[in-house]
Amino acid sequence: MEGGIMADLRASGLGGVPKGATADRPASPSVGDVFYNGTLGYQEIYSPFGWFPLNPIAPAAPTSVVGTNVGTSRAYNNGAVSVAFNANPVGGVPASFNVTASTGQTGSGATSPIVLTGIASAATPTFTVTSTNNYGTSSASSASSAVTVTTIPQTPSVSATGGNTQATITITGATGGSAITQYSITSNPATTTQTTSSSPYTFTGLTNGTAYTFTATATNANGTSAASSASNSVTPEQALTVDYVIIAGGGGGVTAIGGGGGAGGYRTSVGTSGGGGSAESTLTLLPNNNYTCTVGAGGGNGSNSSFSGPGITTITSIGGGQGGYRNNPNGQSGGSGGGGGSNEANATYPGGAGTANQGFAGADGKGGNNSPTGWHMGAGGGGAGEAGPVITSTSTRGGNGLTSSIDGIARGGGGGGGTQYGDTTFGTGGSGGGGRGGGYFLPPTSGQANTGGGGGGGGYAGAGEVGSSGGSGVIVLRYPNAKNISVGAGLTSSTTTSGIYKITTITGGTGTVSWT
Repeated sequence: MEGGIMADLRASGLGGVPKGATADRPASPSVGDVFYNGTLGYQEIYSPFGWFPLNPIAPAAPTSVVGTNVGTSRAYNNGAVSVAFNANPVGGVPASFNVTASTGQTGSGATSPIVLTGIASAATPTFTVTSTNNYGTSSASSASSAVTVTTIPQTPSVSATGGNTQATITITGATGGSAITQYSITSNPATTTQTTSSSPYTFTGLTNGTAYTFTATATNANGTSAASSASNSVTPEQALTVDYVIIAGGGGGVTAIGGGGGAGGYRTSVGTSGGGGSAESTLTLLPNNNYTCTVGAGGGNGSNSSFSGPGITTITSIGGGQGGYRNNPNGQSGGSGGGGGSNEANATYPGGAGTANQGFAGADGKGGNNSPTGWHMGAGGGGAGEAGPVITSTSTRGGNGLTSSIDGIARGGGGGGGTQYGDTTFGTGGSGGGGRGGGYFLPPTSGQANTGGGGGGGGYAGAGEVGSSGGSGVIVLRYPNAKNISVGAGLTSSTTTSGIYKITTITGGTGTVSWT
């Protein structure tokens, strides 16, 4: 048997090289073993990568390229990917391999896998591989699937805002491609560390009157960042309570037989809010924070007034609704609704709706038949304290306003309606700044400034054709008299003292206020 094989080998003319089909290769070859593969028609040599042609040819492109992220303890923006692949037995024996990332990094080695470094955090590169030997370099392999590169997080940045025995800490910085699992925040002084999984974070247990800075680290599945630089310095302080009245600009009355304008929305933290609403919550504000005030102007539809700033929900009072008129007799909705106007038809024209907890609706206007008992009448606008009253033969007055429990001033009256009838019959304005309606040749009056009062509706003819503007709004702030307010540019204001309180009345503009 053995003699027969050796005879066959000698007869093959291969100088003793084993031969056979592909399936006849030695079962346990050693590197450097040679075999003549009759199936393929050439000699092969066994390499660390398997059987390869012994002919002097360049290698073929590698196959099965797979990248695996190496994230643990990798510094931010120095990500690493391990790229594995298979040598291709179709070409010559490879001596080395070169890996190229789609993001530009390269690496080489004699075996698989090869690790590429210096890849940006959160990048998603693909990878190709070439093979090289003394006879040349293969074409590039097919690209791998994309790999998300992760590292430890970027060193964060920290900012702080002081509160009452606390501070709000805001942390920013890239995640390193892997979700943040924890921030560790350290105060200075006191060197207290608190942890959170999200930003912003309320750091508690601080001493009012002491200045603090804060540093933070960020942690993800790969590790923890370096500590941030210190934040800005903040000094927690005792909060102050501020009560308010915030009234929007009143709506206007319009042209012939017009309804009165509705009062601007009336919101307060003391007493009764407009529309029969309860008092709202007192403001809790922090010294040295800026809060923005906007006082709405009166107009056709009045403009909104508002108070906003850090840590509070914005308070917005809605401008009063415009009254209806001959060509558009329906009253408009608003803080309080405008009164309905009149038209040539003998019909009813609805007043506008008020806003919940801010004001009441306007009354319905009335079309007549031009007889002494059927005059055309515009209705009164809604007030903060009362809906526009139902029209009678002698009354189209506006709804009454409210008297503030803070400063004792009445505001938020609806505008009176205009009428076709003689000069002695017209709608009076509601208490609290509502404008009087016009009569026959009698012009209406505007709502009173800084009350949010509605303007009066126009009368029937001549000078009475004109309408009138609503009154501008106002913001009233009451706070402990131990505190001092700073009113910024853009606002007009005055401040008085009443017992244990100071009262600041802001009568126009947009700007900021703060307390010390």
